[in-house]
Amino acid sequence: MTRDNRDLLGRRRFVQAALAAGAIGAARPAAGGPADVRVGLYSITYGGVWYRGDALTIEQVIGRARKFGYDGVEIDGKRPHGNPLDMPRARCQDLRKIANDQGIEIYAVAANNDFSSPIPEHRESQLVYARELMRMTADLGVKLMRVFLGWPGVTSLPQGGGRYDFAQAVWKAEHKDFSDEQTWAWCHRCLVEAAGFARDLGITLALQNHPPVIDRGYLDALKMVSEVASPHLKICFDARLEHSLDEAAVRRAVNEIGALQTLWHFGGEYDRGPGGIVLKGDEKCLGEMLGLLDIGYRGYAGFELCHPLPVVDGRTVGLEFVDKNAQLAAEYMRGVLAEAKKRRAGQV
Repeated sequence: MTRDNRDLLGRRRFVQAALAAGAIGAARPAAGGPADVRVGLYSITYGGVWYRGDALTIEQVIGRARKFGYDGVEIDGKRPHGNPLDMPRARCQDLRKIANDQGIEIYAVAANNDFSSPIPEHRESQLVYARELMRMTADLGVKLMRVFLGWPGVTSLPQGGGRYDFAQAVWKAEHKDFSDEQTWAWCHRCLVEAAGFARDLGITLALQNHPPVIDRGYLDALKMVSEVASPHLKICFDARLEHSLDEAAVRRAVNEIGALQTLWHFGGEYDRGPGGIVLKGDEKCLGEMLGLLDIGYRGYAGFELCHPLPVVDGRTVGLEFVDKNAQLAAEYMRGVLAEAKKRRAGQV
């Protein structure tokens, strides 16, 4: 048996055991009738890290979302967009009005938190950050905040651009003398406390199936949600992170997650070809969309451009490259939604 097959078998056994114990609602469809999948723009796309040029303001991101046909915006929970230090209640209310006036919903805030540190002061600082970001989320009138278990971070370079490897090396060195079980326990304790903050503020946390700490994808996300056992903790499922799954397996995974799925991130690079929009990357969007229609998902598919971008003639691409991809991504996802609906209709 291959490792991938063992992983899939382990996933199925976990989900079956959890369902038998009543620990998760993975097999239940989302409440509220037919699916309503909307397309959102995650502001990290315009954060000024990966392309040549300055970050856009949130107001400008909202304008881009309207221009390119998005339904809403997800605010990245750090500078220059959504650090709670810069977002008193009045600023939050102003942004909400600006978005509403343009027909754009601010549908989520994304935390860049790390609950995994072996250093107590670091974990406690991250809890304060998460709590303040939840306050900001509530002040924006938003009900959903994406969270990680562990997040090493990203390093912005003085000459422009960014790198993940510096922060990843620090994270690995910090954890090298501690077991995975111990790291998991630190994350669990922090997330239990964070879910309590979310309850008090009337919001829901969406745990993304993102490494590190989570190294078995949605299986680990389901496991943590089951252990925390709070109605204020659900899942942000990103099919790009499920490297061992094909489109059909992604669809099955979404059905297993069921009502716990409350946010979806996707991202890639696109071009317009003679036959339509051409995707660069392995997004598995059709499999996820089919699964979302299966479960009656009512929420957002949020586009993010958050990786090192091409270098052309010795220079990293600029804002025009980001604009092109943001526009094509919205068109692409609406095409995926139409194709998924067509396929499901043909199955009836």
